[in-house]
Amino acid sequence: MVRRNIKNENGSINMHVERASHFLSIFFLCFILIAAFTPPASAGPEEKVLVLEISEAITPASDNLIADAISKAENENFEALVISLDTPGGGLEETQVIIKDIENASVPVIGYVPESGKAWSAGTLILMGTDIAAMAPFTVLGSAQPVQISAEGTKPIEDEKIINALVKFSVTTASKHGRNETFAEEVITKNKNLDAQEALKAGVIEYVAPSIPDLLTQTDGQRVKERTLKTESARTEIYEPPLPLAFLRLISNPIISSLLLTIGLYGIILGISSPGAGAELFGVIAIVLGLIGTGFDINIGAIFLILVGIGLLIVEIKIPGFGIFGLAGLICLILGSIFLVPMGGENIYTPEFRRLLTLTVIAPTIVFGLFLVFAIYKVTEIRTKKPVIGAIIGSTAQTIDPLGPGKSGFVRYSGEYWQASSEEEIEAKKEVEIIGKEREVLLVKRKI
Repeated sequence: MVRRNIKNENGSINMHVERASHFLSIFFLCFILIAAFTPPASAGPEEKVLVLEISEAITPASDNLIADAISKAENENFEALVISLDTPGGGLEETQVIIKDIENASVPVIGYVPESGKAWSAGTLILMGTDIAAMAPFTVLGSAQPVQISAEGTKPIEDEKIINALVKFSVTTASKHGRNETFAEEVITKNKNLDAQEALKAGVIEYVAPSIPDLLTQTDGQRVKERTLKTESARTEIYEPPLPLAFLRLISNPIISSLLLTIGLYGIILGISSPGAGAELFGVIAIVLGLIGTGFDINIGAIFLILVGIGLLIVEIKIPGFGIFGLAGLICLILGSIFLVPMGGENIYTPEFRRLLTLTVIAPTIVFGLFLVFAIYKVTEIRTKKPVIGAIIGSTAQTIDPLGPGKSGFVRYSGEYWQASSEEEIEAKKEVEIIGKEREVLLVKRKI
């Protein structure tokens, strides 16, 4: 009995030791897993700042670019958006849209005039509409009196109705950000200009910084739009516009858009005077692109281009020519497809989805276009091919089978097998001359 009790006690101890061993193993495994997947205590979210560079006139594409950059900064948790402004000015309507977008943005927007840059006219108004305004040393802002562009050149607008409305808009914009209201008025009525130090002293801007990294160091800790900026060690990322916006930015250049309109008009005139060369078609395309570049509704322009493209392709199929209608239709379809891709919808479509959407829209157009080019090439090739029957007479072939009166066989001509007959005896593998053709049978004679 005593031995049995000792055995039972030893078994119980071994069982407890085994359970403790299993428990320690599981505990150690859990500890390893937790340690592996738990981020270090010192690691926090990385601060980053988005930088948008505007280095040309304020055009209809500028407001789309800034709206898209704001959406990207908001949706990807950027600490702030820096708009680098180096502009001689631009459209008033686009400027007002940009200032409104900046006011409605939840992310802080910093306006900055880079080294050797300028923020004249519309650039000054936009800079005063940002949450934080800054300039590099020796840069200049000012001269915001509106001008009218005509065939005779630029002419200052003196109409009090327009001037007073613009002054009120400028003063109100400056007042919202606690900036110098007197300058906001005189920059329009007196075309006043200030350099960086003067602007800082007059309370038009908040910082003078030689570079964006230096500016971000200065703005660190400032409270804007109910958040404290952490920009000192933030990583900067340059904003890259999507393809439709990049193309819109290109044709919105005043020089390019005016050239497109001029070329389009001359193209239509040339096409009417000498129809058939396709100049009128490219004239229409150039005018549509020029109108989009000058601010015409881009969606209407895109749909118009697609409809014109479809129409031209139908004309090409119905009345095949040299392919000029098909080529013009293909260009219209591609351009219309590019503009039809949604822009400025970062809060609805992710960048990856927009890239996929662009590819989905453009790829079938290109594939269909290449197929059309191939089809037109084959049709043209057939049309230009010499008639076979007329050209075959007098050519040389080689017999495969013996031929003779009442005895037909095959000959090889241009790599093809033809049934042939002859009124004289001809052995196999002899050269013969084709002297005629009856339906599918060649008439041949011995070649002398």
